[in-house]
Amino acid sequence: MTASPLPFATPISADFIHGAVEVETTDAGLLPHRLPAWALSQCDDPQLAMAEAQPAGVRIIFDTTATDIELVTLPTKRHYVGMPARPDGCYELLVDGRRLRQAVAPAGNELRINMATGNVEMLAGAPQSIAFLGLDAGSKRVEIWLPHNETTVLLQLRSNAAVFPVASLGQRRWVHHGSSISQGSNATHPTGIWPAIAAAGAGLELLNLGYGGSALLDPFVARAIGTLPADLISIKMGINLVNRDLMRLRAFGPALHGFLDTIRQAHPTVPILLISPIYCAIHETIPGPTMFDTEALREGRLLFRAAGRAEEVAQGKLNLQVIRDQTGAIVAQRQQADRHLHYIDGTSLYGPDDATRHPLPDALHPDADAHRLIGERFAHHLLDAASRQG
Repeated sequence: MTASPLPFATPISADFIHGAVEVETTDAGLLPHRLPAWALSQCDDPQLAMAEAQPAGVRIIFDTTATDIELVTLPTKRHYVGMPARPDGCYELLVDGRRLRQAVAPAGNELRINMATGNVEMLAGAPQSIAFLGLDAGSKRVEIWLPHNETTVLLQLRSNAAVFPVASLGQRRWVHHGSSISQGSNATHPTGIWPAIAAAGAGLELLNLGYGGSALLDPFVARAIGTLPADLISIKMGINLVNRDLMRLRAFGPALHGFLDTIRQAHPTVPILLISPIYCAIHETIPGPTMFDTEALREGRLLFRAAGRAEEVAQGKLNLQVIRDQTGAIVAQRQQADRHLHYIDGTSLYGPDDATRHPLPDALHPDADAHRLIGERFAHHLLDAASRQG
């Protein structure tokens, strides 16, 4: 960590961190988590562990008169052997709600992943300083949004005036659970992921429980949501069940009922918006699993393909059309006793016509323009649910 001429050096405490479920104290600093430790202990999936520790929707918030601010972090970069280097994670500065600047940490730890062999190696790196200098004078509320796709340990704030953590944002709290699309895959900056866009449009405080590859109706996730304060809850479910070919039709309905039962027992009157999958051509009629396109990988391109066969749906395999039909029917059944449960067809957020204008670049995840489209459309659903709640 290099020396800084800024006179105020403030260790980051949990009081500064918003959008995390828990904060772990490590030897290097504070690591925000988006699942509690007890939930992680019930699943040894490294994909989930990596995703929940990537701080999608997590931000540092403080009041200050400082004009120069530095954030010291230790990020972990992911490098996929044989693939082009991934863009550095983006740190985004907002002042009094206005997005002003973006910056990156060019180094840090490096996680080298060989998709061909499954080998994973961690190379240790040094802390990084992200500077936002020359801000306007005067009292201001500062938010630094952390990268949505890069694990980030928080060490210190440096500034030329004192910084004061913000205890409460004074907004209704929206808890959202979903897949890598909700975490922000293919978005270019942390406030550009669709849940962040929707939250800003609806004036809500976001807690983003979107986990890449891991929206799987896990009971511990439902229990975790049940422990969290929430004014609105949304669940976007389906694509990962197909990706992983995780369950058959017989298991899907009871699992979804059980997931909803657990949340509803803890939050008996909180509006729950259940969202079916957005349009994804490779899996509309073809079930999973989802595989990497090996020919594209050899060319240095990331592309996905469906490895199932359409005729397997008759044997109980799930495609996206089946999941939408079943989810809509389950919600309609439950609505007879639960007027606070609502269904949103994912294709109303991103459908076939949208795919023509904004195709999924890797055949699975929306690009930045599609994230904005989904977020803006979903903001209207949030506003509607909030108005019904009163």
